[in-house]
Amino acid sequence: MARDIHPQYYTKTKVKCACGNEFLIGSTQKEIETEVCSQCHPFYTGQERGAVKGGRIEKFQAKLEKKQVYQKKSIKKARKRENSEPTKQTRVKGTGFKPEFI
Repeated sequence: MARDIHPQYYTKTKVKCACGNEFLIGSTQKEIETEVCSQCHPFYTGQERGAVKGGRIEKFQAKLEKKQVYQKKSIKKARKRENSEPTKQTRVKGTGFKPEFI
């Protein structure tokens, strides 16, 4: 290996996270500042964060839920109409049809 071309390696590099967590690792830098670490990253903690808001999938699912609610309401209305008493019907011209319940 060539001499004097490699960076200096620090065995006790201090890493500071935005959440306040600090730990030591080996690196070629003296100090490292990061926004996310294993203590606050959603993958490791199992908690969802507010980063995922309103993507295409979420919008589609919301639209689908609205459609299903509308269909349920229309089914209920149709069932009410089927179960309700028949309304007055008038004679249809030219057929000679006269309902019995008038």
